[in-house]
Amino acid sequence: MRTMKKVLAAGLTAVMAMSLMVGCGNKKDDSSSKTYNLGIIQFAEHGSLDNCRKGFLKGLESEGIKEGENLKITYKNSQADTATDNQIASNFVSKKLDMICAIATPSAQSAYNATKDSDIPVVYTAVTSPKAAGFVDKEGKNVGNITGTSDLVLADKQLKLIRQMMPKAKNVGIFYSTNEANSKAGIEAYEKVADKYGFKIITQGITASADMPMAADSLLKKVDCITNLTDNLVVSNMQTYLQKANKLNIPVFGSEVEQVKLGCVACVGIDFVKLGKQTGKMAAKILKGEEKAKDMKFETFNNGDVIINTAAAKKINMTISKDVQKQAKQTFDKISTPEK
Repeated sequence: MRTMKKVLAAGLTAVMAMSLMVGCGNKKDDSSSKTYNLGIIQFAEHGSLDNCRKGFLKGLESEGIKEGENLKITYKNSQADTATDNQIASNFVSKKLDMICAIATPSAQSAYNATKDSDIPVVYTAVTSPKAAGFVDKEGKNVGNITGTSDLVLADKQLKLIRQMMPKAKNVGIFYSTNEANSKAGIEAYEKVADKYGFKIITQGITASADMPMAADSLLKKVDCITNLTDNLVVSNMQTYLQKANKLNIPVFGSEVEQVKLGCVACVGIDFVKLGKQTGKMAAKILKGEEKAKDMKFETFNNGDVIINTAAAKKINMTISKDVQKQAKQTFDKISTPEK
């Protein structure tokens, strides 16, 4: 009888051990097949930010996180309205998503404020100055469960290109939004290197789209050319001042490829698809538990390419030298029509 009990006990122990092993295996499979719920807030609808979003999803996919397979996306666009931004962010927090991706500074600020009392990480992109936006302290350390990528303009390279294309130019104009913390950082970047190339930076602020026509008339009287920041309000109204500048044969230099497609003569631009992809790879590490957002330093994009539009130059009777044409990584020979 005792022998029988020992046999039964041994058998039961073996079964339990096998069950534990199977259970462990199943647990690993559950983890690998987890579906991530991610919210994306985009501040406005224009090419730069759209490309960031596309790149972000590509970055996640390159790390094995793909929409429709193991990723569920809730996408919202606030149409350049900060109150809407705040509502979207609060709604995302109430849904207890795994992460919020915020595209552009106002959206990132809304997401950061909404998630302060939660454990939801925020990953941002297209934020010019994380410091000015309040996401890092004086030492550059994250102030919360937030990280991402910066799209600070490549001011030195841009002014070098402008000097090559406009040897006699003196005054470079910049439009900026008085409501965007990023814009100040972008202007400072240009002012820091302007003397190096013999330029004076002249700025013109706007608070709303309605301000742009009058602001354009004012600034265009004072400058030899315009160079763009990655300012959402300004970029959304680019066609207004671009048309006025064209009539005066004043070149407008973009800050990224989409602006050159739409009629800017050239830029040393940020590739927002690559910037978004860089952000997506960061997000994947956080979702997988390999990193924590609060411990990841924000990253920047430093490898801008020369991009030119020969049709835009021809429209204002501007000649692009062969030397600049050789430098160009992309050349457009027509002006695209803006999407409505």
